[in-house]
Amino acid sequence: MGKLHTWLLLGAALAPAALAGCGAGLVSMGIGTPVPVPPWVTERMEDKYCHKNDWRTPIMPPIREGFPPPTCEDPPDQAMILRAIPRVWRGVPYIYEEFRDDIEVVTERLVDRIDPPRFFPLIGPAQLHHCHWKCIVYFTETIESSYPFPFRCTRPRVEVVYIDKDHLHLYPNNHNPLAEQSMTRDTLGP
Repeated sequence: MGKLHTWLLLGAALAPAALAGCGAGLVSMGIGTPVPVPPWVTERMEDKYCHKNDWRTPIMPPIREGFPPPTCEDPPDQAMILRAIPRVWRGVPYIYEEFRDDIEVVTERLVDRIDPPRFFPLIGPAQLHHCHWKCIVYFTETIESSYPFPFRCTRPRVEVVYIDKDHLHLYPNNHNPLAEQSMTRDTLGP
């Protein structure tokens, strides 16, 4: 009886809002009611879900004895670098718009170093491989306005971004080849 009383009170409270004025049009569409979404929501969702591995530390198999130590051979890709530089200011169409054209990226390796083994929580003994890159982005910045008077300013710009692509190499406690093969098999798969 108590639940029925609660539902009746809730229905009596919402009925006037649902049946009168502007509220009637919104409620009548039910789940298909359009909800205004700002354009920056999509950009934030892309950053959150599509590029989440940009800043994660990968775990690699152990460094094998008798072989040269691995080097940082893969620089950050252009998409990762462009996501790291400050964004273009979101302007008002025809009043203030900003564009970047003729983008050129130059990468330079600054650090390629492997630390001695130590214990990392949730991973175990591992070696941290530091790979630090200096990325220089050359582009042409264009600022444009059509209202209240036509205006266009084009100038060359340079942005410098430092990106760390550090990763971990597992380290077998004892220098047992079977333990090293087991770690390699576990990280790379069957």
